[in-house]
Amino acid sequence: MQMLFTKMHGLGNDFMVVDGGGYDLPDAATIREISDRRTGIGFDQLLWLEPSRSKDADVFYRIFNADGEEVEQCGNGARCIARFLAGHVADTQQREFRLQHATGISRAKLEADGNVTVELGVPNFDPASLPFVAENEQPSFAVEVAGESVELRIVSVGNPHAVLEVDSVEDAPVERLGPLLECHERFPNRANIGFMQVVDADHIRLRVFERGVGETRACGSGASAAAIVGRSAGKLAENVVVELPGGSVRVRWEGPGATVKLTGEAVAVFEGTIDV
Repeated sequence: MQMLFTKMHGLGNDFMVVDGGGYDLPDAATIREISDRRTGIGFDQLLWLEPSRSKDADVFYRIFNADGEEVEQCGNGARCIARFLAGHVADTQQREFRLQHATGISRAKLEADGNVTVELGVPNFDPASLPFVAENEQPSFAVEVAGESVELRIVSVGNPHAVLEVDSVEDAPVERLGPLLECHERFPNRANIGFMQVVDADHIRLRVFERGVGETRACGSGASAAAIVGRSAGKLAENVVVELPGGSVRVRWEGPGATVKLTGEAVAVFEGTIDV
């Protein structure tokens, strides 16, 4: 069967976007094959679009990491879906979309400057929301890994994140600690691991080891998580520029009880078909 797809990216965090109507969802082994950058299309995530399951949304989307595992949320992916929909709806003037996913509905807006803003919901610091094994909610947690104790902060923005503050992202132990923390026993469903350098109250630098993918050039939900935990620690302002290897996004979070908003690019690269 030939499947039509669109290749997209947000700051180099890349996706295969498929309108799933008329196709069978590929199994995990097939997703792994086509995600390969040498023998397949190459992507960090497959974004699979289905008809909305609610009258209040424009589309329902599912997210599959390069390892074939389904996950809950993707900030860069949500922005790319909004860009995709803008080119595939009857109303060519539509600039706002409601995107339904496993954990709710996210609003997305195409901005006048070409960027896309998506709301990722209200952050949840309850360890059970990730999940993370802990008796109660705390500002930070000490986790034993590779013979050392690592201090991290946790938050769910629809998917699980842990953030470590480092002096320099260039020297951060991403390759060493990233895979160990992603699969740490205290994260039963694994987690995305961010390494954050605070430049000043309005600017951070970040590298993210993504669950089921490895280090990516950008992670939208990871950028949001880092800005959130930095603000909750009293180190960051309401509006923060997050500098990632692939470029920068803007995160706005007013504080407890408020939704987090993520703004950045969403780029369509090419369309094609593939045998699956």
